[in-house]
Amino acid sequence: MNTQTPISLTISLALAAAACGSTLTDRLTTVHEGFLKERRTALASLSDPFGIPQKPRKVLESQDPWFVGWKDSIAATVFWIGEEPTENNPTPNNRSAWDQNWEKNFGGYDDPNNRVGYQPAGFTPRLNQFYVALPYNDLLPDGSHRPEAPEMIPWFWRSYMGKGISVCKGRWISIRHGNKTCYAQWEDVGPFEVDHWQYVFGHENPRPNRNGNAGIDLSPAVRDYLGITSGTPVSWRFVENEKVPHGPWIHKKSKPSKNEITLGEN
Repeated sequence: MNTQTPISLTISLALAAAACGSTLTDRLTTVHEGFLKERRTALASLSDPFGIPQKPRKVLESQDPWFVGWKDSIAATVFWIGEEPTENNPTPNNRSAWDQNWEKNFGGYDDPNNRVGYQPAGFTPRLNQFYVALPYNDLLPDGSHRPEAPEMIPWFWRSYMGKGISVCKGRWISIRHGNKTCYAQWEDVGPFEVDHWQYVFGHENPRPNRNGNAGIDLSPAVRDYLGITSGTPVSWRFVENEKVPHGPWIHKKSKPSKNEITLGEN
C-alpha cells in the first residue's frame, strides 16, 4: 500500500498551515519546501534519475595502421595542373575534384617540361607544387560525405567542417622511391576511380586500368624530386602534419582556404 501523500495534497496542507504566515513570501517558501520534499522522495526510488555515468568516459580515435604502413609497388603516373584531356587522362586538369578554379588558384599552367627547379618556369605558384591524386573522393555531387567516410577515414572527425568540405583535400602523403622520400599534398582524385576506399584506406590493390593499374598520380615536382618517369612503381603512405620535415614541399599555403573547396566529383 502506497502511504506517500500526493503532491497536490501536500501543497494544499502547506497552504493551510501557512495561512497564518505574516507575509506572502513566507507562505510561498513553505509551499516550495513541501514540493521539494515530495520530489526528493519520488526521485529516491530511481536508481539513476538523471542518467549520469558512474565514471567519466574518454573517447579516442584509434591509431589506425594506415598511418604507419607503406603501400608498396604502386604504379605512379604523372599529371599536372592545366593538363588537357587525353585518351589515358580523359578529365581536364584545369580544375580538381575539390577546386573548380584549380589552375587559376595555382597561378597558371604547371608545365611538366619547362621547369625552374621544382617550379614551372615563368611564375611562382600560389599553391604547393608538390601534389598528388588518389582514387577516392570523400564528397558526393550533392556535397554530402560518402556513407563509409566517417568510419574509413582515420582523421575524419578531427578534420570534419561540415557538408561540402572535403577532409581529404590537403592531406599529406609520403612517397618513396629507392633511397629518396618526397612529401606532397592530396589535391585531386584519380587515376580513373573516385570511390576506391578499399585501396586508399585499406589493403586492396589498385583496380585494373589502362595506365598499368596506376594507383597514384604525381605532380611534376614530385616526379623530379624522386627522379622517376610515369609508370614507375613507388611506395606511399599518409603522414600527420607534424611528421612532415622541412623541404621544397613546404609552401606558405599548405592548407586550402574554405572558399576554394567545392562540392563533390565532376
